[in-house]
Amino acid sequence: MELRRYESSDCKEVAELFYNTVHIINAKDYTKEQLDVWATQEVDLEKWNQSLQGHYSVVAVDNEIIVGFGDIDKDGYLDRLYVHADYQRKGIATAICKQLEQAVEGKITTHASITAKPFFEKRGYRVVRKQEVERRGIFLTNFVMEKDR
Repeated sequence: MELRRYESSDCKEVAELFYNTVHIINAKDYTKEQLDVWATQEVDLEKWNQSLQGHYSVVAVDNEIIVGFGDIDKDGYLDRLYVHADYQRKGIATAICKQLEQAVEGKITTHASITAKPFFEKRGYRVVRKQEVERRGIFLTNFVMEKDR
């Protein structure tokens, strides 16, 4: 597996990985209705690309397949961290997260899903608060988490 910076040409594959990972991996913690508003099939690739290019974004590649990605902004907000459903528990999220954390100074904040909360806790993040996020009239639970550097 290789970690490299995100490129615009990765956007479609990254968006598909996001959709599939949410709908497969997070299905144990969220309803189908919640998954459908979290990861819709109508992705604005231009908007995603702008966001990923505006942040420090990396992709994990294995045999020319993107198997994970993540991004963090300059203020230490770790926005996205997703690993392909077929590549879970292989250290990919850990490798991506470590690189993202090293890219910024100071405190790191993320909004972790129920599914991702244990991963972040193992990395030293603490829960600041539990919150309900509304998307298209549907509420999803997540956790604001922080890690001091």
